[in-house]
Amino acid sequence: GLVVTCQDEKSQIKNKAKALKVLRSKLLDLEISRQEQEIASSRRAQVSTGDRSAKIRTYNFPQSRVTDHRINLTSYNLDGFLTGNIDEFIQSLRVAWRNEKVNE
Repeated sequence: GLVVTCQDEKSQIKNKAKALKVLRSKLLDLEISRQEQEIASSRRAQVSTGDRSAKIRTYNFPQSRVTDHRINLTSYNLDGFLTGNIDEFIQSLRVAWRNEKVNE
């Protein structure tokens, strides 16, 4: 547990008030530290290593194929994808995101 003592003043009431302020400050510092660690671990989980195996999408021009490796979706309409016809990918990504949120 967390212990705080204060014997600066002659009055017990004033010492208690000071000790409660110090305790509140320490608890706030602990909570902020915990939140910062949580954010840092979340960021570490999101940042890729940069390896070739961490790729998101592959474009194969000779076969007119685009593959999204996050959701294992392959489309043989590369020209359509490059001109903005990405509805199929967006819909699949939304479904995958919803499934991930449900599984959490």
